[in-house]
Amino acid sequence: MKRKKKNNKKKIVIILIAVIVVFTGIFVAKSVLFKEKAAPAAKVVDKLDKYGYTLEDDATKYYKSLFNSLKKTLSKDSVDDEEYAKLVSQLFLADYFNLENKISKNDVGGVQYVYTPYQDSFMKKSMDEVYRYVESNIYGDRKQDLPVVASVEVDDIKTISHEYDGKTDENAYSVDLSISYEKEMGYQKNATLVLVHNKNKLEIVKMS
Repeated sequence: MKRKKKNNKKKIVIILIAVIVVFTGIFVAKSVLFKEKAAPAAKVVDKLDKYGYTLEDDATKYYKSLFNSLKKTLSKDSVDDEEYAKLVSQLFLADYFNLENKISKNDVGGVQYVYTPYQDSFMKKSMDEVYRYVESNIYGDRKQDLPVVASVEVDDIKTISHEYDGKTDENAYSVDLSISYEKEMGYQKNATLVLVHNKNKLEIVKMS
């Protein structure tokens, strides 16, 4: 009887080990396959070193055209400040509300145009609100229908005095804009942005 019990225990142990080995093998195999299928990360295809702006290869054709306009504007000996403000505003909204090319809810668009000290809080708020329901597309198999920005038009721009972060910019900009999408999905169509001067850059400190 003792031998039978010992043999039974050995059999159970062997079965458990076999099960663990099988499941481990399946897990490793899946990990390898998923790794192979993972969508490649976006690559930087252009950048403006003086300002720190970058353009990635997964940007829309419309966004790329705006970025090229910004590049031309900022390459001039005398930069048109108002035109600069308009383009930053358009680029920000064209990237922020274009969710179709975002990998996950953590991939918040337009952050490079936000006032630097506010970027972390801006990303957290965006992930809790606008980006909250964006499904992961790490493996390129997302079926979710997400908005694509078709155009962003500047409706009005004016110079204002704006207080922020214990400072005041007497030559800040308030820009009213309209957003159009390739497909109507109920996302924000109008926005007002406030931009302030931060060293050699114009950065967004407020959106409503």
